[in-house]
Amino acid sequence: MKQHPIFKYLFIDDFSATPKYYQLANSIIKAIVDKKVQQDDILPSINEVSYAFEISRDTAEKAYKYLKGLGILGSVPGKGYYVQQTNLDQQYKILLLFNKLSEHKKIIYDSFADKLGEQANIDFYIYNSDFSLFKKLLSQNINEYTHIVILPHFRERWEHVDEVINTIPKEKLILLDKKLKGVTGEYGAVYENFQEDIYGALEQARDKLQQYHTMKIIYPENTYYPEEIYEGFMQFCQNYAFNSKKVNDISEEDIQPGDVYINLRENDLVSLMERILSLNLRIGKDVGIISYNETPLKKFILDGITTISTDFKSMGEMAAQLILDNSRAQIEVPFHVTMRASL
Repeated sequence: MKQHPIFKYLFIDDFSATPKYYQLANSIIKAIVDKKVQQDDILPSINEVSYAFEISRDTAEKAYKYLKGLGILGSVPGKGYYVQQTNLDQQYKILLLFNKLSEHKKIIYDSFADKLGEQANIDFYIYNSDFSLFKKLLSQNINEYTHIVILPHFRERWEHVDEVINTIPKEKLILLDKKLKGVTGEYGAVYENFQEDIYGALEQARDKLQQYHTMKIIYPENTYYPEEIYEGFMQFCQNYAFNSKKVNDISEEDIQPGDVYINLRENDLVSLMERILSLNLRIGKDVGIISYNETPLKKFILDGITTISTDFKSMGEMAAQLILDNSRAQIEVPFHVTMRASL
C-alpha cells in the first residue's frame, strides 16, 4: 500500500519532552504553512498514523482532534480528517529547555503553550539538570528558532553557564524561574526572588510558627535549588530568634516535637510524613510541615499541607506574553503562602 505523501513532512522526536500528539500536530501545521498539503486534502487515517510512528491510536486521534479544535482540520464520518484551513500564520518557533519535568513544571509548560496557541511551534527538551546535555541541546542550530526559553537549574554549580547562555542573541533569550548574574545585555526574564520570597512567606506564617522552637530546612547536598532559598530561611530564623538547622538527609534526622520542617523535594515530603507518623507524632500539632511549591494534591494530603509557592501558571503565561509583545522586560512572579492543617 502506497504511503500518504504527507508522511515525508511529519516527524516525531522520541527524545523530546514535547508530548507526541503536540509534535504531530505541529508538524502537520508546518506542512500546511509550507504548502506541502492543500485545502481539502484528505489526511492519512488514524490507524495509518499510529502504525507509521509506532504511537497509540489515542495519541494520533488526540493530535487530529486538537487541530480540529483550532479549526485547521475538519472531519467527515466514514472519510476521516481533511485540511479545512490553510491560512495559518505560525510566527514563532521556540526552543524550550527545562531541567526536569515535575507537576509544577508541567503547569508552566501548559500555560505557556496554551497562551501562544497555534501561533507557535515549540520544541521542548528536558536536560535533567545536566550541564553537558544542556550545552549539547544548545549546540543545535539555534538560528532556526525565534526564541530560546530556558529554565536554568543544574545539579552542580557550573561556573560557565552564563558564558554558554551569553552566546544566545539576547533578542531571542527568555530566562524562566531565576536570573543568572553573569548573563549580560537586555533579555526577557520571568523569575522568582528566592531569598525575599521565602523570607516574606515565613513572615506571613509567623503566628503559626510561634508554636515551634526549631525550624529545619531539608536541603539535599548537590541540589540544583538556589542557595538564596537557604539564605532567606537563615535570615528569617536569625531575625526572629528561631533555632535553625539545614538537613541534608531526612532519613537520618532526629525528629522531635517542636520541630517545623520546610521541604523542597516531593520525595522528601513523603519520607518526612512517613517518619513523623511512625513516631506517633501529630503533623500540625507536634511537628509542622511547610512544603515548597504548590501542587493540586497538597490540599488533600493529611487534611492539607501548608505551601509556599510561586504562581507557576502566571510564570508560563508571562513568558508567553513577552514573546507576543516582543518584549525584553524582566518580571518578578508573585509568591503565595497557602495555610493548611500541617502547620
